[in-house]
Amino acid sequence: MSDAELVLRSTRVITPEGTRAASVAVSGGTITAVLPHDAPVPPGARLEDLGDHVLLPGLVDTHVHVNDPGRTEWEGFWTATRAAAAGGITTLVDMPLNSLPPTTTVAHLRTKQRVAADKAHVDVGFWGGALPGNTEDLRPLHDAGVFGFKAFLSPSGVEEFPHLDREALSRAMAEIAAFGGLLIVHAEDPRLLASAPQQPGPKYADFLASRPRDAEDTAIAQLIREARALDARVHVLHLSSSDALPMIADARAEGVRITVETCPHYLTLTAEEVPDGASEFKCCPPIREAANQDLLWQALADGTVDCVVTDHSPSTADLKTDDFATAWGGISGLQLSLAAVWTEARRRGHGLEDVVRWMSERTAALVGLDGCKGAIAAGHDADFAVLAPDETFTVDPASLQHRNRVTAYAGKTLHGVVKSTWLRGQRIVADGEFTEPKGRLLTRTH
Repeated sequence: MSDAELVLRSTRVITPEGTRAASVAVSGGTITAVLPHDAPVPPGARLEDLGDHVLLPGLVDTHVHVNDPGRTEWEGFWTATRAAAAGGITTLVDMPLNSLPPTTTVAHLRTKQRVAADKAHVDVGFWGGALPGNTEDLRPLHDAGVFGFKAFLSPSGVEEFPHLDREALSRAMAEIAAFGGLLIVHAEDPRLLASAPQQPGPKYADFLASRPRDAEDTAIAQLIREARALDARVHVLHLSSSDALPMIADARAEGVRITVETCPHYLTLTAEEVPDGASEFKCCPPIREAANQDLLWQALADGTVDCVVTDHSPSTADLKTDDFATAWGGISGLQLSLAAVWTEARRRGHGLEDVVRWMSERTAALVGLDGCKGAIAAGHDADFAVLAPDETFTVDPASLQHRNRVTAYAGKTLHGVVKSTWLRGQRIVADGEFTEPKGRLLTRTH
């Protein structure tokens, strides 16, 4: 490590080979070596001795709605990426909808990139969107570097991003498979949603009944059939229904190229605890019962569910009315995702290595960034979170960096305090103090 500019030393460094005491050498923003804890520091290098705090790779969140431009009163690149950095996330991938324009053409992608360029505190990539009628835009977007394409099988909630019916799904999937792309899908069946009981009002039980598990299960079965027929690569977004797990496992065993994510709110919050009128808990698909949650955790442990992402989908506070039928559906959890997942993971007997696998290693692999993100290993970007895993804090919405400080985690006591976050060897936040934006815009490279 004779050329190292920086050495981060900790008794607990999470590496692909396990957790160990180590010194991590950094030069030019890249990890150059992971060495024994007592390795000598070369002349001129700066030593950051982290003591017993855990050094883990910066998290990679591949499901974030930044909403910028167009709905920046809901969220924006400046606030979203500050929240990410405060929570130990060093890379996020922005969803193509809720911004205006949506990321459905190359011109729209360029608009979004221009807006993000000087506001990003962490690295930012972009998903494209697959809509009825934009099949001809998919390959150009792929060539322009989006990481894949999001589609809805049921109404998205915004007029400018309509869902795909069965024929449109087949066309989009065939086109994306032809150039080796990735299709990521909000899987709920619109007919089953339409036929479910619709009872407006403040009762969470009524809202839960309006988004039944079989709507998810039926849509996922359709997705599996299409992916099998086309040998396409597909990814199920924000899985909440544990009933779909057996068919996903069977499809994967058959060779269907399907991956699956779930979210912190499905893993840490339960339907039984949602107060009536508390639409900060509303999301689609919904937070389900505790027994369902247990099966999601089991699926994470056995690998049926690949990764955990936030689906950070904020809105202004006035859209979070006490009527679950009309309130905006989305959980704001970007800054709190690591602590929320770690709190429940440790209670269930999982370690931080598991959390890193679900929230950094596998998310990086999902979008093809595993050569540079998601691990503390030589040749990777020097992106880190420094965590005090045994310290606790109580969630105060006023302390959040999100533009609208509405959160389902308010008042909860969580384990895991992020002491600092580093991007390419530069500390970007420590003890609540932020640097100027240092994030880069990422594009798919293969």
